[in-house]
Amino acid sequence: MNLRRQVLFWIATLAVFVVLLWLLHQILLPFVAGMVLAYLLDPLANRIERLGINRFVAAIGIVTLFILIFTLLIILVAPVLVSQLLAFIDNLPVYLTRLQELVANSNRPWLSKIVGEGFSKVEIGPLMKEGAGAMTVFLASLWSGGRALVSLFSLIVITPVVAFYFINDWPRIVAAIDSWLPREQANTIRGLIREIDAAIAGFVRGQTAVALILGSFYAVGFTITGLSFGLLIGLFAGVLSFVPYAGSLTAFVLSVGVAVAQFWPEWTPVVAVVAVNLVGQLLEGNVLSPYLVGPSVGLHPIWLMFALLAFGYLLGFVGLLVAIPMAAAVGVLVRFALKQYLASPFYTGEERPQL
Repeated sequence: MNLRRQVLFWIATLAVFVVLLWLLHQILLPFVAGMVLAYLLDPLANRIERLGINRFVAAIGIVTLFILIFTLLIILVAPVLVSQLLAFIDNLPVYLTRLQELVANSNRPWLSKIVGEGFSKVEIGPLMKEGAGAMTVFLASLWSGGRALVSLFSLIVITPVVAFYFINDWPRIVAAIDSWLPREQANTIRGLIREIDAAIAGFVRGQTAVALILGSFYAVGFTITGLSFGLLIGLFAGVLSFVPYAGSLTAFVLSVGVAVAQFWPEWTPVVAVVAVNLVGQLLEGNVLSPYLVGPSVGLHPIWLMFALLAFGYLLGFVGLLVAIPMAAAVGVLVRFALKQYLASPFYTGEERPQL
């Protein structure tokens, strides 16, 4: 009965947390973003503190440096990205038409067989309208989750402040939460929290580094080859690299498609773009992911994509931020529950000895 009450208590606690998250998600984005930023930067604060520097000073320095770097990147990169995005949207129908004409050319029937004969018969206009409509619905769903921010100004101001307080108070927060744990199950809960933290830290910090490196590599590589919108495609692929292999696949499809439409019938630039993609995929699969993320994260790409889409649809931008921590926590708890089940009489069929 005691175990049953504890299970009911934790289920009720989780239900209350989920309900509150859903009810308040429209105002949570700057706070959740600040917590995520603090979680990413906390190891740096710990290292600085071990050097003998006060944690308060370390937190101020870290947040200030982050704000300066972020502002500098926005000033330098944002105008270029916006101009390339607008130009890409304007040129997309032209590129699709060129690819369609290339596939439909009777001198290259083998290409039509590879791509599919149906591609040459697709009407670009209705396809673009459907794609634009789908993108509008998706962006509207994300914006609906974050529209109560009042303005972008609140996100810019509140997030660094929240990040500073969390970085400064992180050890005290951890100690306080630990003191709230039920004493009999404290060691078990600590073990589960350590597993969840290892999964989140290993994936979020590692995959963030992978995404930054790959995005920079693709952006520079595509730009050097002379590919139009190379910076935009490269950085977009880098963002999608947060989901394993999604960024590489996106970079290959977009860059090769634009390269063929832009450079045909010249083969040299197209081959150069393909070479950049191949090097990027080898870099991700053999160097970055094994060393920065590791094999023991426990987040399957399919489960990760489902979590991002599900939480993003339900909670907007807030859902995208909490999707990975929630997916990692659920994964650890499910594995723990499965382990308990396999050791229980329900699975083994053995009755417990009577005391």
